Amino acid sequence: MSDLSFEETLARLEAVVLQLETGDLPLEQALAAFEEGVRLARVCSTRLDEAERRVHVLTRTPDGQEAEVPFTIPGGGGDA
Repeated sequence: MSDLSFEETLARLEAVVLQLETGDLPLEQALAAFEEGVRLARVCSTRLDEAERRVHVLTRTPDGQEAEVPFTIPGGGGDA
């Protein structure tokens, strides 16, 4: 599972959730799907945490302070 990109992992998680929401799975299959969903959610959470840490490192000033960096969307016409 770790070889999937964040986007692929999230898409698989969404598919598992949809499968569980239908309520059509037998108990054992529902439990297996739930376990897979928990694993996928943890992978996504870990990757988001890592991305946040990277952003914090990249936005620090040379003296180690947090710099406030405005977020703009290209072509979006300003701050988001």
